Amino acid sequence: MFNAIVIDKNDDGQSVELTQVDEASLPEGDVLIDVAYSTLNFKDGLAITGSSPVVRSFPMIPGIDLAGTVRESSHVDYKAGDKVVLNGWGVGEAHWGGLAQVARLKGDWLVGLPKAFDEKQAMAIGTAGYTAALCVDALVDHGVTPDQGEVLVTGATGGVGSVAIALLKAAGFTVAALTGKPDEADYLKGLGADRIIDRAEMGEKGKPLQRETWAGVVDTAGSFTLANACAQTKYGGAVAACGLAQGFDLPATVMPFILRGVSLLGVDSVMAPKAKRLKAWDRLARDLDTAALESIGQDISLSEAVDTAKKFMSGEVRGRYIVDVNA
Repeated sequence: MFNAIVIDKNDDGQSVELTQVDEASLPEGDVLIDVAYSTLNFKDGLAITGSSPVVRSFPMIPGIDLAGTVRESSHVDYKAGDKVVLNGWGVGEAHWGGLAQVARLKGDWLVGLPKAFDEKQAMAIGTAGYTAALCVDALVDHGVTPDQGEVLVTGATGGVGSVAIALLKAAGFTVAALTGKPDEADYLKGLGADRIIDRAEMGEKGKPLQRETWAGVVDTAGSFTLANACAQTKYGGAVAACGLAQGFDLPATVMPFILRGVSLLGVDSVMAPKAKRLKAWDRLARDLDTAALESIGQDISLSEAVDTAKKFMSGEVRGRYIVDVNA
C-alpha cells in the first residue's frame, strides 16, 4: 500500500482525497518508480478542483510531474537505482500520476535526472520550468538574439514565467516581466527581470498593430494578452505561446504576421519528443542557477496538495510548489 491523492467521480460529482492505494492497482508500464517528489501545476489544479475536464478516466491519481528512483524495470534504458524525471505524456490525466509515493510508467516517457540537479530541484523546475526552457529554445532557434531588444515574459510570477526570466537572463537577454502582482517586483528582479509591467496594460483589446517593442515574447496567458504581445513584437520577431491563463481565445488579426513578419511559435510540453526534452533539460542544467530555485520553489506535503491546488484557481500562487510525497 502507498499514499496517494485520488480523484474519483460518480453521479454525485467529483471527490478528491488523500488515501492508501494497493500497488497491485497500478496501471501498466515497464518501469516501477519510488517517487521522491512531485509538484503542483495549473493543470493539476484544474484536475483536483474539477474546474476543467482534464481527467479522462476515473479513479485518477493526478500529478503531471515526478522525480524518483527506479525500483524495477524491464525497459532497456533504465535499471534499478536510476534517478528519473517525468513530465507530461498525459500522466495525471489518462495515466496515474506523480502525487503518490509509487508510480508505474512507460520508460519511453522518462528522462534521466540531470546530474546538475537532485530530485527536489528537478521538481522545483518541473513541467513549468521545462516548458520555459522549450520556449527559450524556440525563440533562440528562431533567431532571436539579445542585441535585438527586450524579451517579454507574461504571467511572470508563475512557474513558467519565473524560470523563463532566469533562463533568458542567463542567455544574455534584457527581460520585461508582465504581472498583476506589483508587490512581487523584488522577487522578479531577483530572478533577472530588468523592468516590471502591469498586467492591465495588455489585458484588454488593443489595436491590431502597436508600437514595436519586443524582440521576442514568452506568453503563458493567451487571449488579449497574447494578441497585444503579437501586435507589439518587432519586425521579424517571435512569440512563443505555451499557456492560456487568461483564456484560450486569440482575438487578433493577421496584421503582425503579414506586415511585420512576426512568427507565433506554439510550444507543447506534453507530447514533445525526447530530443526536445533532452535539449530543454540541457539548457536548464547549463543556465539555471540552482540558487534561483530556492526563491522559485515552495515546499508542501502530500496532505497539503489538495488545498494548495485550490489556490491555483484563485491566483494566490507564486513560483513552484514542490510536493514531498513522503512527508
